[in-house]
Amino acid sequence: MNYKLAELNYSYDALEPHIDKETMEIHHSKHHRKYVDKFNEAVKGTIWEGKEPEDIFPEISSVEKSIATNAGQVYNHNLFWESMTPDSPGKPDEPLAEAINKYFGSFNDFQEEFSGAAATQFGSGWAWLIKDGDKLVISSTSNHINPLMDIAEIKGFPLFCIDVWEHAYYLKYKNMRPVFIEAFWNIVNWDEINRRYKQA
Repeated sequence: MNYKLAELNYSYDALEPHIDKETMEIHHSKHHRKYVDKFNEAVKGTIWEGKEPEDIFPEISSVEKSIATNAGQVYNHNLFWESMTPDSPGKPDEPLAEAINKYFGSFNDFQEEFSGAAATQFGSGWAWLIKDGDKLVISSTSNHINPLMDIAEIKGFPLFCIDVWEHAYYLKYKNMRPVFIEAFWNIVNWDEINRRYKQA
């Protein structure tokens, strides 16, 4: 049983002008599809065949690199797509809004800290908002790593993420990663993130 490429809940041009159609199409149909195909290839004939990528994360330090890398990239991209919507409400509702104020001081302070984590992540990687017990924590990871993995420096349940690999923004924003991050706030799917917060 092969793992399937996740379908988007919106069209490739739906996030414009913040993320352009060409970037979305290449990112999803080329980059993400490649990770899915390589994940299926890597797990074939192993105990992980037919499993979800996140099933591997608690012991990912002990699996082959090809499995680990592609499992992470598949999951991370799935969450990134879910983290965005063309109909963003702009800010979260309760109870997430209250938790953000509690742990970061204000929504603006939270945005500033998250944007800083994304902007200063060296090289390819991700920035995350995670729930660790009752706490909210911002973290960043390199390459394919996410906070569910046993190799993550900071662990927790991911609520949302931003992809800061260059293929996520370079066609439109060139080397201006902070401008891409600023634009991202216009399309954050707070309804989905609030749902994940309650789930966690």
